Amino acid sequence: MLALVVVLAVLDATWLYLALLRGFFWTTSVRLAPERSLDRWPSVAVVVPARDEEEVLRLTLPRLLAMDYPGEAKVVLVDDRSGDGTGFLARALAADPSARLPLTIVAGTEPAPRWMGKVWAMEQGRLAAGAVDYVLLTDADIDHPPRSLRRLVAQAETDGLDVVSLMAKLRAVTGWERLVVPAFVYFFAQLYPFSWVNRRSSRTAAAAGGCILVRRAALEGAGAFESVRGAVIDDVSLGRALKSSGSTLWLGFADDVASIRPYDRLADLWRMVARSAFTQLRYSPALLAGTVVGLLFTFLLPVGAVVGGALAGDLLVLLLGAAAWLLMALTYVPMLRYYGVTPLASVLLPFAASLYAAMTVDSARRHWFGSGVAWKGRSYAVSR
Repeated sequence: MLALVVVLAVLDATWLYLALLRGFFWTTSVRLAPERSLDRWPSVAVVVPARDEEEVLRLTLPRLLAMDYPGEAKVVLVDDRSGDGTGFLARALAADPSARLPLTIVAGTEPAPRWMGKVWAMEQGRLAAGAVDYVLLTDADIDHPPRSLRRLVAQAETDGLDVVSLMAKLRAVTGWERLVVPAFVYFFAQLYPFSWVNRRSSRTAAAAGGCILVRRAALEGAGAFESVRGAVIDDVSLGRALKSSGSTLWLGFADDVASIRPYDRLADLWRMVARSAFTQLRYSPALLAGTVVGLLFTFLLPVGAVVGGALAGDLLVLLLGAAAWLLMALTYVPMLRYYGVTPLASVLLPFAASLYAAMTVDSARRHWFGSGVAWKGRSYAVSR
């Protein structure tokens, strides 16, 4: 019993550390500053890699082309050998006289050896963009409001930043989305506290791939996309490469930049997480075991202590477990509010954590049994 009390005391200390000393990762207050004006607006190319994205581009591409930007700007869409009507739709929209920004369509080629498909598409888009001041990397499913580009560029120019990246608000409409999506972003922020990413003296580096504005000179100084050509988690890898080369990063939560891609079923969300979870662990069985044990200890042990303490009539065990569960729930409430989910759902975080543990184990299984990384109809044998 003494050993159990000690373990639970360590658990409570762990949650105190996470809540108070890990960069306040749980807050969602890291946002873009209010729109500011500039004397000179630099040139920007918006690069959109698109493979079989006709359905979402029908909604997002007209919004990109209609963005209100005072300087020189253009959109470069890379049709990454799509099998649907992506290219046809893009060409039709390019001819729309109501578009404010010109649209260049690049017919993508098959990835070069040792390149991941999306990274190769972004490289083709970068080359087609030419000598602009900034490149905005955005996914095909990301919906930008009219003044999005203004706010991103103004933040970079005013604060002297090389990278301004927004964690686009993912869709959280269905029951499974409302359970899994806030937890996904919560865990990401726990791994990469935004305040640490934004601190120039910190080694923590990351970016959110749905919306990354980067100075062209900084991107090329970091080796452009050649430096991350084999990366499955290309946004975090790019953030690391840029910060390692001396670039200044800013990562925050989006107010109105959002993904419209639906994940109606648990299987869709499972596939999204399992695609890269084991990659995040560098394909290490030891890190996999440590991660699963860590998730069970941090998120599930409090529940076990509360239930076990109540059944055994052990008030101390129950209180220690309840303290950890309460701290866990309180740190999750801001994320739930950000996604418009009732704060009462914070008690379900242990269940979401158990799902993520299972997804991570399944990600490892896929790699060990040779399925590698499969995405958008392509399969990649990832080097370990």
